[in-house]
Amino acid sequence: MPRLILMRHAKSSWGDPTLDDHDRVLNPRGRRAAKALGLWLRDRGYLPDVALVSSAARTQETFDRLGLGPSVVHRCLPQLYHAGPARLMQGLRSGSGATLLLVAHNPGIAEFAERILTDAPAHPRFADYPTGATLVADFPAPDWASVDFGGAIPVDFIVPRDLTDESSAM
Repeated sequence: MPRLILMRHAKSSWGDPTLDDHDRVLNPRGRRAAKALGLWLRDRGYLPDVALVSSAARTQETFDRLGLGPSVVHRCLPQLYHAGPARLMQGLRSGSGATLLLVAHNPGIAEFAERILTDAPAHPRFADYPTGATLVADFPAPDWASVDFGGAIPVDFIVPRDLTDESSAM
């Protein structure tokens, strides 16, 4: 049964107004959040075989700061940059391995998360899918090419604020 870890990039910086959106990096809170998410993934045993990551600087940095190690096959996919649900599903269906990590952006990732699940997790932040939001879901399908909307079973959901003592919203 394929397992998906669906993560929105961590909090990015708006500090340099001359920087193109694609080139924005994480801010200090985002760096802390990515590290905390990596620890959470490892502690829970949610370790991906393959990571499909948008080509944006903030998604690449989020993945790097997870610290999942060199055994994860990292694929940088420009088509995931600000992708909607249909394009995210195309990326997912191109996946391999038993557990796949997909790191992308809102608003597409929030809608995608909602559309792939049989039922939404009972977490108050699931609907808005804030920065760093991470869903773990299983697909009752033989492989990634066979996954579809409405079939994934939620296993876990977390936002960085649940993992840190940051009092401000992510």
